[in-house]
Amino acid sequence: MYDDHYGLTGRPFQLTPDPAFYFESATHRKAMAYLGYGLAQGEGFVVITGDIGAGKTTLVGHVMATIDKARMFAAKITSTQVDGDDILRLAAQAFGIATEGVDKAPLLGRVEAFLNEQARIGRRTLLIVDEAQNLPTSALEELRMLSNFQAGGQALLQIFLLGQPEFRDKLKDGQLEQLAQRVIASHHLDPMGEGEIGAYIEHRLKLVGWNGRPAFTQDAFAALHAGSGGIPRRVNALAARVMLFASLEGRDAIDGSVVEAVAADQAQDDPPPREEKPSPETRARIAFGLANPRGEGPRPFAPAEIDPELLDRIAALETRMDQQDAALRRILTLLVDWVERDVPGTRGEPYRHSAA
Repeated sequence: MYDDHYGLTGRPFQLTPDPAFYFESATHRKAMAYLGYGLAQGEGFVVITGDIGAGKTTLVGHVMATIDKARMFAAKITSTQVDGDDILRLAAQAFGIATEGVDKAPLLGRVEAFLNEQARIGRRTLLIVDEAQNLPTSALEELRMLSNFQAGGQALLQIFLLGQPEFRDKLKDGQLEQLAQRVIASHHLDPMGEGEIGAYIEHRLKLVGWNGRPAFTQDAFAALHAGSGGIPRRVNALAARVMLFASLEGRDAIDGSVVEAVAADQAQDDPPPREEKPSPETRARIAFGLANPRGEGPRPFAPAEIDPELLDRIAALETRMDQQDAALRRILTLLVDWVERDVPGTRGEPYRHSAA
């Protein structure tokens, strides 16, 4: 492995998020400021979004590693496609509350008692929910209801929501208006700029005993940015391949041509980019000719004035249509599964029609 070849004490570019490698890029610095502001408020929701691999989990891991555990109890859950009751149980389990065989009403009582006990001993409670874009409206509403718990006029629970960019669109859904009104701070993690890549690479290398070997040229950093788009996880994946290639070639210096060659080889292994579906807001604007469906060429003719509230209403309808389409697909899947399981003749058995 390249870490042995270059005398490193560990793997500097592993893909698994590790708060020990936290790097404060410009966008992460802003995110920390928003998180700090949110923690100072002690209530409501703080929302952090970013593309896959943007560093959301590492950011929150850094926050959890730096908070004073004597003054704050922090718990984290990674959400999946769960409903309201399930998210309540996941939260309770994160708080160390037994949930097996407990109905919802008494479980809520246990959660409230736990939050009150934390407040009594002088500790605030923070719940961090990762992959929030996967949560249906019912689960997000359950989290909002949990944020209602108060004692002496002070909120007992604060919630951080981490999600991919589409979560921002979900928050604009009219069904989540009450939750959106409780978001006290939000930030979107942008990719790192080209000028930050060099500091990022050297930061991670120094944490594993790098002594300048291999050396990176400035055009190597530019090529790393071009080949990764500045997304930290993509930078790591490309940098790890570059280091491996350089070690196999016995190189003590890495320049732009090396990075470009490895990036071209990596591109052959990567799956084709997924075609993103326009957001409900974009589809509403396309319907009125305010946006080009392909995002290129001249914009279609549009009326002089469009009521913003009408656009919002149409976007909300688009969102509901998406949700209904997803629900119908799930129902169809269940029906097919039921037919294959229960109807004779669908598992290799001959179907026998019997008259009544």
